[in-house]
Amino acid sequence: MAEVDSQLRLLRRQYFQLFEPDFLAWPHPQLLRRGDAQDWLFKHLFDESRNPHLPPERYQLRVLRPLVSRVEKSIQDPEEDEISDALMGRIGALMTHGVPSEFETMKERAYVTFTCLADNQMSQDEGVNENTDGEPTITLLERRNLISGSRTTGHRTWEAALHLGSYLLTRPGQDIVRGKSVLELGAGTGFLAILCAKHLGAKHVTTTDGDESVVDYLKENLVLNDVKEGNSVVARTLWWGEELKGTWVEEECDSVPYDVVVGADITYDKEAIKALIQTLRHLFQMRPGLLVIIAGVVRNADTFQTFQDECTNAHFTVEEITFAAKPMREQKAMFYAAAVPIRILKITSNE
Repeated sequence: MAEVDSQLRLLRRQYFQLFEPDFLAWPHPQLLRRGDAQDWLFKHLFDESRNPHLPPERYQLRVLRPLVSRVEKSIQDPEEDEISDALMGRIGALMTHGVPSEFETMKERAYVTFTCLADNQMSQDEGVNENTDGEPTITLLERRNLISGSRTTGHRTWEAALHLGSYLLTRPGQDIVRGKSVLELGAGTGFLAILCAKHLGAKHVTTTDGDESVVDYLKENLVLNDVKEGNSVVARTLWWGEELKGTWVEEECDSVPYDVVVGADITYDKEAIKALIQTLRHLFQMRPGLLVIIAGVVRNADTFQTFQDECTNAHFTVEEITFAAKPMREQKAMFYAAAVPIRILKITSNE
């Protein structure tokens, strides 16, 4: 198959991001009945020998079953059209092997792969070679269902991080990061840090979180993406609200002065906002010209307004970056729900 239909590539991107099967963008029946299309789907979605970071087996089966059903319904001439032996064999192997229960799957970490393409790269979808290895990606180990009881939200990548990542992939967004020293606050899985270091040309990235266990997982994700810790990428624990003078932050800021601070989904907790503002104040004292970019899902308008009010009280200038989230059905990569408003704020110091 010399050229790959964009429908197949879209399905692959959604699949590796563990898109809920009910909402997958299935290719047209005319395409699904083709043997070369089915071969491509097996090779690029289910073949363990070619894909080292496949989704959980339970998820694979949840996608394979409706896929094969759709292929079966697309067949017009049983003598000419048939269902791929490889796809049927994979279903059989998974069922014979026995997939974990839904409860067991929820407890395990799973590979989630995000395709990092900007809108102006989407036009390249049509007519590209069947090798998908050239697409820029980030693969993370996440516990997508672990929130309550874990006392942290840092085990999965949230909508605001994907929205901010989508903005940073645009031309204006790339200009913010390229060649700059970046500090990430509340990193969670490390998605933004890896994006900046791996795909956006940041000179240096320090990624931080207040939970030590989250930082340990974050370091694993750095290695998973060949972003090894060293002089240009560092993962550390940072508690908001604490004095930064005399700490590793001041020392590092002297050696690789921060240009940009990024954070996503870190303004949802009113109790933590004052500590966050205090940390930003300390950072501005060390680097008066610092640019802070923070994205947040406005789940609670009052809480988000509290953050903006605290910024004003601290003599920060807050401007909103205009960047509208596309409806999910129009998204071609880095898929995320956009029903709730997501805002990106640019913050600088007046002092």
